[in-house]
Amino acid sequence: MTVRVLIADDQEMVRVGFRMIIDNQPDLEVVADVPDGVTALTQARELRPDVCLVDIRMPGIDGLEVTRQLAGRGVADPIKVVVVTTFDLDEYVYAALENGACGFLLKDAGPALLVEAVRAAAAGNALISPQITLRMLQHFTRPSEGADLDLLTQREQDVVREVARGLTNTEIAGALFLSLSTVKTHLASVQNKIGARNRVEIAAWAWRTGLVTA
Repeated sequence: MTVRVLIADDQEMVRVGFRMIIDNQPDLEVVADVPDGVTALTQARELRPDVCLVDIRMPGIDGLEVTRQLAGRGVADPIKVVVVTTFDLDEYVYAALENGACGFLLKDAGPALLVEAVRAAAAGNALISPQITLRMLQHFTRPSEGADLDLLTQREQDVVREVARGLTNTEIAGALFLSLSTVKTHLASVQNKIGARNRVEIAAWAWRTGLVTA
């Protein structure tokens, strides 16, 4: 299946560049590129792309609000959003993830990482620029009071620790001597038990609860 992508950025050069990168992939297709948040919402709801690439600073409605309206809690039929921005600010990272983004990239991350983030989002996974992942999780994730680690089995806790350290499902399977399908089963169970929507929220939960530490 072809992954359909919408690009929202107020800079035409960025939109053109992203379109070239994405349309050059055999399994990806840009269905629209728009210059502002209002049009992003309208086009996303009309076209129902598989993934939206959304800048933060845009005219009309900023990318964080676009993300909340497309992917936030309570949205009946959410669309996957990857936030792509020039601004490496903790507040933006946290707000984007709180608003439902399943990825956060810096614009200088490079074509390969951009494509990987789109594919990860389409597959229900998440990707954050490596240079900000651990900083965000360790130093900016809000503390949780009275979190109950007993919600998870010991093996589920083992899997969550590896997710929080940034390992892929394949890497987790190798590290814990599990089959790939078993890892996926554990992650599905964890998401259900703790109310997480994606891997980023699982990782954030692990840091909040103290299941992993620096």
